Amino acid sequence: MYLVKVYVTFKKGILDPQGVTIQGALEALDYKSVRDVRTGKYMELRLEAPTAEAAREQAEEMARRLLANPVIEDYRLEVEEAQA
Repeated sequence: MYLVKVYVTFKKGILDPQGVTIQGALEALDYKSVRDVRTGKYMELRLEAPTAEAAREQAEEMARRLLANPVIEDYRLEVEEAQA
């Protein structure tokens, strides 16, 4: 059993309205040092796979086909062994 952590974020240059809103709210709270806020999604997948590399390959395909929009989003994966 493997735990795959999937981080999805907007690609550079893609407008992130939620990030802009959060930055504005932080500035309103007097956090003037924040220069940029980028938001994204975080998902955890628990996969049965024979190896960590096989788990990564499965998750890579899932991310490419469903979890992220490759036109506007980037993703990265972290794979670790998990308890069953």
